[in-house]
Amino acid sequence: MKLGLFSINMGDCSYPEVAGRVARLAEESGFESVWAGEHVVLPDPRVPPSPMEPLDRALDPVVALTYVAAQTSRIRLGTGIIILPQRNPLVLAKELASLDVLSNGRLIFGIGAGYLEPEFRALGAPFEDRGRATDEFLAAMRAVWTEDQPAYEGQFVSFSGIQSRPRPVQTPTPPIVVGGRSPAAFRRAARSGHGWYGFAMTPEETALDIESLRRAESEHGRPADLGRLEISITPRPSRSQRPDRDLVERFAQIGVDRLIFLPPPNAGEEGLAAFVESTAALAT
Repeated sequence: MKLGLFSINMGDCSYPEVAGRVARLAEESGFESVWAGEHVVLPDPRVPPSPMEPLDRALDPVVALTYVAAQTSRIRLGTGIIILPQRNPLVLAKELASLDVLSNGRLIFGIGAGYLEPEFRALGAPFEDRGRATDEFLAAMRAVWTEDQPAYEGQFVSFSGIQSRPRPVQTPTPPIVVGGRSPAAFRRAARSGHGWYGFAMTPEETALDIESLRRAESEHGRPADLGRLEISITPRPSRSQRPDRDLVERFAQIGVDRLIFLPPPNAGEEGLAAFVESTAALAT
């Protein structure tokens, strides 16, 4: 089981000295990856289904992971997730290629279609067509990263006669992890992802979603060059129980490859360090 640590760009880790210490400790303790989430803006006042309060701190994931890359040498750097239809795909492709180069090939590119309508409205991004935009933007990014003469023609993005260098260190692309639990997300993961990411889930929910992913692979096909679909999960936080070996084993038995643990909120720097050390012990 690979172990990941979530929210390296949020809360206490939005302060550079804390993020650096926690990332270094995670690397030294044997974590495989650290992960940064994203909400560019938050509705004020908070309205469902917003997961955060309006004044909660969250650094941009690419900027935060670039800082963490400079503080570490081995640990992988995951976006968990970037809300792809809110981004310009060519600008994002440049930013992520730069991060992969500066980190010597440690990027994991996690994407999602998003769900928070006020955020889309504020950014002028297409909410109703966010699924189609996500598919187009991902295809466009693949093109600019891999094609000799990059070109793409779609409803939301079109280009030709361009180059964008340097390309990512990892070829043909960094690992692409698709988040979301809708039929469209399962199809996107099956057709375009190296992995799938489920957030705040129980083992029982995960088992059902893995079945849905396998059906999507059967119905929509899976390109052979993507290999086996890797499963990453953030377990649902429990106030009464910290992660333990039994939980890790339950997820392992249903085919989960990576657990990305969410630290308790407002733990403080020392509480985060203690969480990292205690959670790392689950892998030994």
